Amino acid sequence: MSVYMDRHYIEGATQHAVADAHQKDLALQDKYNIKFLTYWFDEARCTAFCLIEAPNRKTIEQAHNEAHGSVPNEVLEVDPAVVDAFLGRIKDPPQNDQKSADIAIDAGFRVIMFTDLKDSTLMTTLYGDIKALHLLHIHNALTRNSFKAHRGREVKHTGDGFMASFVSVSDAVECAIDIQKAFAVYNQENPGTPLTLRIGLSAGEPIEEHGDLFGKAVQLAARLCTHAEPAQILVAKVVFDQCEGKKLPFLDLDEVTPKGFDQPIRVYELDWAEA
Repeated sequence: MSVYMDRHYIEGATQHAVADAHQKDLALQDKYNIKFLTYWFDEARCTAFCLIEAPNRKTIEQAHNEAHGSVPNEVLEVDPAVVDAFLGRIKDPPQNDQKSADIAIDAGFRVIMFTDLKDSTLMTTLYGDIKALHLLHIHNALTRNSFKAHRGREVKHTGDGFMASFVSVSDAVECAIDIQKAFAVYNQENPGTPLTLRIGLSAGEPIEEHGDLFGKAVQLAARLCTHAEPAQILVAKVVFDQCEGKKLPFLDLDEVTPKGFDQPIRVYELDWAEA
């Protein structure tokens, strides 16, 4: 069977109500020969996301409808490994560790970070194979140390950069600052072999209308990373808005229209050197 994630828009729903609906799903899963693995609920945005092992989308809709009447707005086939990388789990926590109602504390909203190492393809030419590989290892270690310190989940290693996921906007922003400061220290100590990164940050829900898993957030974070200058952090407005009141040094760079986007996107630079 395949694994699917569905999206429900449930205006006025509470954490308790969604937890109760999940229990009703579990009670019917054997009848439909499916398995409700876990769920996420964002009370502020009135959205719930269920992860289900099922033969097809139609069976999921039928089971939900009989259990509680909340038919999903979107159903997307997903790779469980990718879900785990972004969201940190693919099944309910053990009952003895966490009550089922507490699962809904996680809204499923994530901040997506992309990093990119400047001139990585030239390093072999400049320094030779062994030295270039050593520098890439330094790059990996410095970046991963910051992920670990700020609860970032590594989704993918691109060879000369990373894609990472964060539950907290504060963690993501502080991690980006920490990464740039760590590389600045390294460069001061190793001026002959500088390593310089671009960073892009965006955020969103697991499934948006007719999208891939975190589709728009991933695309925008990647585009912002590409658009950034070396040693620059660019963030989307959705990230900037959630940093309001934190007194971080943001610069409004006006609007840009990234490749693949129909509408202009407002972009902000996080001046990490002043943070």
